[in-house]
Amino acid sequence: MERVYKKLELVGISEKSFEDAVKNAIEKAAKTVHGLAWFEVTEQHGKITDGKITEFQAVIKAAFKVD
Repeated sequence: MERVYKKLELVGISEKSFEDAVKNAIEKAAKTVHGLAWFEVTEQHGKITDGKITEFQAVIKAAFKVD
């Protein structure tokens, strides 16, 4: 069986961790994008405020199957 996937880029944000940032991106996208199949983390960034980490940002590419 042949399959084709489309990739889209997402940026998830969390105040807790990179893992939560990834989960936030996937869970939010899954509400409107059907057939999500896999993801890859391409970048990780963070925000520093007054010497403390205040935000985690994860850039991911997620793929969904093209019908």
